[in-house]
Amino acid sequence: MSPSCLARTGTLLILAIGCALPAVAADWPLWGADTTRNMASPATHVPDWFDPGEFIKGSEEIDLSTTKNIKWVAKLGSQAFGNPTVAGGKVFIGTNNESPRDPRHKGDRGVIMCFEEATGKYLWQLVVPKLGAGKVSDWEFLGICSSPAVDGDRLYLVTNRCEAMCLDVQGMANGNDGPFQDEGKYMTPPPAAGAPPPTPIEAGPADADIIWRFDMREEMGVFPHNITSSSILIVGDRLYVTTSNGQDWSHVNIPAPFAPALICLDKNTGELLGEENSGISQRMLHCNWSSPCYGEVNGKGMVFFGAGDGFCYAFDPVPAASEDGFNYLKEIWRFDCNPPEHRTKEDGKPFKYPDPNGPSEVIATPVFHNNKIYIAVGQDPEHGDGVGQLSCIDATGSGDLSKTGKVWADGTIRRTMSTASIADGLLYIADYAGKVHCLEADTGKEIWVHDTQSHIWGSTLYVDGKIYIGNEDGVVTILAAGREKKVLKEIEVDSPVYSTPIVANGILYIASQTHLYAIHNSGN
Repeated sequence: MSPSCLARTGTLLILAIGCALPAVAADWPLWGADTTRNMASPATHVPDWFDPGEFIKGSEEIDLSTTKNIKWVAKLGSQAFGNPTVAGGKVFIGTNNESPRDPRHKGDRGVIMCFEEATGKYLWQLVVPKLGAGKVSDWEFLGICSSPAVDGDRLYLVTNRCEAMCLDVQGMANGNDGPFQDEGKYMTPPPAAGAPPPTPIEAGPADADIIWRFDMREEMGVFPHNITSSSILIVGDRLYVTTSNGQDWSHVNIPAPFAPALICLDKNTGELLGEENSGISQRMLHCNWSSPCYGEVNGKGMVFFGAGDGFCYAFDPVPAASEDGFNYLKEIWRFDCNPPEHRTKEDGKPFKYPDPNGPSEVIATPVFHNNKIYIAVGQDPEHGDGVGQLSCIDATGSGDLSKTGKVWADGTIRRTMSTASIADGLLYIADYAGKVHCLEADTGKEIWVHDTQSHIWGSTLYVDGKIYIGNEDGVVTILAAGREKKVLKEIEVDSPVYSTPIVANGILYIASQTHLYAIHNSGN
């Protein structure tokens, strides 16, 4: 299943403050705040405690008068795995349709909701019908799991239908900007077998305005496994999108072994510009769900991708024409994120996936920092716990770096879907077993470990000298950053937290399965 959806089956000014971090008074417009995907922020005066409050009797709404340090709370669906993004005075987040905002949309759907940043007022939503393939390609009630990316007045996301899509951040409130004009028809689910086509829904001001869509199943032959999940990377006028190509229901067959795991699109038109041709889908263990990151290595731009075969790849960001008439993302290097002893048993036979002692794919997002890539392996939580590895890779090399590019590796970290946070020379990362690890970023030396006592699917956030992390028990743990382990607070919210905390313009956002909390220092 997917990275942030793995529950039942997430252009800024950069400041150098010990590490590359977004500006203090800054939006959080894409997964990881900027293209390096480092889950860290230099914001200050972020609260180290809050009270999530109590429900209004007989409702799913939080009584704000019972909260502390809560600016506003927004009701989501029954499951929310997509991470919030904040840009241009708006907050965007993926969820499902189990708490419908619009009575015209009934039943299971994928949803992106848009709220006013200042007040939490609901503004508009994108509603996406299900594929109808069930758990095979569009798992029930997972909703939209991708974290949207915002660039100016455009929002980019990947839907539960395996589409890359561009929306107007204003929704339909400022009209239908096109060129896509069939929003009503798009939102209308297909008829049941033998039934006549339903009347298309009429799009209104509280609906999404679709600019363009790119169907990866139709255009690339992709077969999404369980769910489609990718948080789009924006670099200039190009988008880099993970396809979620994977196995079928048998977990043995790969229906589309030659379909790409990563593609490049024109952000203005949705036109296909290029694709990887490294053969990832032929070797994948389960599916491709990791989101790419970008960085400049000695002045040369590179797109870094954690793949479904357990390798990390670096690609030239500019697609190049080939003799066969297709445009490809040229591979610069690759690195096996699994050590040899996780690939092969002592008797020389390979481990059978998903053996707890065997190899894993990459679900977490690679982080680029100081010409290095930090990346860990993991699997669908339904596969359980197992061995893992966090690797630090020298990004300046070329070719197969599996033996030559390792700066250090840590095998005490178990399987994980978590992306790293790096600040002041220290790296923080969680694993699925529920432990938060602090290591030296340059050496991999372990500084401390904290056990939250419950599975973790999201990532750590470093901000204001603190580490924030949520777990499956719905407990948000706040730790002091630094070499001495210190638990500042453990706060239980309304439901499990499978997402990653973020900070935008001084406000801390934490999404549980059912509610989005905007947290600030209120003085109360």
